Amino acid sequence: MYRSLVLCMALALPMLTHAEGYITRLLNHPVPGGVAVVGLGTNAGPPPRVTYDGTPVMVLKDSDGEYIAVVGLDVQKTRPGPAHVQVGGPQGKRALGFNVASREYPAQHIRLKNKKQVNPDPEQLARIEREYKQQIAAYSQFREDIPSNISLDRPVEGGRLSSRFGLRRFFNGEERNPHSGLDFAVPAGTPVKAPADGIVTLVGDLFFNGKTVFLDHGQGLVTMYCHLSAIDVQEGQVVSRGQVIARVGSTGRATGPHLHWNVSLNNARVDPAIFINAYKP
Repeated sequence: MYRSLVLCMALALPMLTHAEGYITRLLNHPVPGGVAVVGLGTNAGPPPRVTYDGTPVMVLKDSDGEYIAVVGLDVQKTRPGPAHVQVGGPQGKRALGFNVASREYPAQHIRLKNKKQVNPDPEQLARIEREYKQQIAAYSQFREDIPSNISLDRPVEGGRLSSRFGLRRFFNGEERNPHSGLDFAVPAGTPVKAPADGIVTLVGDLFFNGKTVFLDHGQGLVTMYCHLSAIDVQEGQVVSRGQVIARVGSTGRATGPHLHWNVSLNNARVDPAIFINAYKP
């Protein structure tokens, strides 16, 4: 009887693994700069309201029918260890815990000829501050619309992934913020396509980013495209998955043509590789 019980338990374990929904299997990488998918234990009624550190987060139904919270974990602010989301409902608020694992990111050293792109002058610093506030406003938006697809298309065709997300960056020997996106090494002029339906929320020519486009896909999922040579959309425009929005270039702080692509969830910059099934622990 004991052997039969053990056999039944062994057979049950794979079933528990397969019971995870598609989104959970794709996105759940709870590390600094990653994504935590938290099961909400319900599949009936309207989706519950969920917050993380006071910020609303994406709530979807996974392929198994369960509501899940999809939480972005900022690469700079998140520390390994216990964490929790707050779930609101008819019975009041409750906390659901999850654990953040550690992850180490390698260093990258870059030499720039333009010294002001490393240490800007006071006028440039004022411009950078204005542009930073514009970008934070775009990242902070939260529309109730559910994204058309959570497994995102690559924004450019072909090309290798050059600089990966999270690299500790040193410009001319001076450490700056970690690399907040994913770089695609593709030629200048390569079409950049929307990886999901969205609304254009910011278009600009920024000091560090060069020509830049922000797309809001709903539920706090925001993507950014920079160092562009040309932009084919305008603010407020609704775009469809696969639509060309820009062309690759090397504007701003760039050493050559490439696309820098950011993905943000609940105003936390996270590893875009997670969303295109190219994540490497």
